[in-house]
Amino acid sequence: MTHNNFKIREIQVEDNPKIAKAIREILVEFGVPKVGTAYADTILDTLYEVYNTNKAIYYVIEKDGIIYGGAGIKQLDNYNGNVCELQKMYFLPEARGIGLGSKMMVTCLQKAKEFGFEQCYLETLPYMEDARKLYKKVGFKDLDSRMGDTGHYSCNLWMLKDL
Repeated sequence: MTHNNFKIREIQVEDNPKIAKAIREILVEFGVPKVGTAYADTILDTLYEVYNTNKAIYYVIEKDGIIYGGAGIKQLDNYNGNVCELQKMYFLPEARGIGLGSKMMVTCLQKAKEFGFEQCYLETLPYMEDARKLYKKVGFKDLDSRMGDTGHYSCNLWMLKDL
C-alpha cells in the first residue's frame, strides 16, 4: 500500500532500531512524560519480536528505506476478554496530514477483525488532538476509565471501538 511514495508494510527485524528511534523522537516532540508512557517501554527496541506472536501485528510506514512511523494490534494486556489494543501509533511530521493515519487505521482495524477480536481499545493523551480526531472519525468512543493494565499510567484518555 503506497501513498505519496510512503508504504505501509509489516515490520521486519531490521526495522527495530529505526522505529524505536522514530517513536522516541515523536514522544519528545510532543513533550510526553518519559515514565508511564510508551517512551519507557523496554519493548520499543524489539517491536518485531514482540509482535511476532499469535493474533498480533505491527506495521511500519516506510519511504526510501527510512521508517516514519507505525502502529500495531495486539491482545489488550492484563484483560480477560476478546479485546485488542491499538498500540504505538506514531508518525513523524513528514508522514502527517496526508491521509496515512486513516490508511493505517483501516489496515489495523481490518487485521483486528481478521484475528477475531470483538473490540479495539486505545490509550492516548489530551494534547494528541489530531490523533483523537482520527480515532473518533473511525468510531472510537471515549471511556470513563482504563481497561486492562498497559503500564501507561500517564495516558489519561481511553477509547473503545466495536469491531
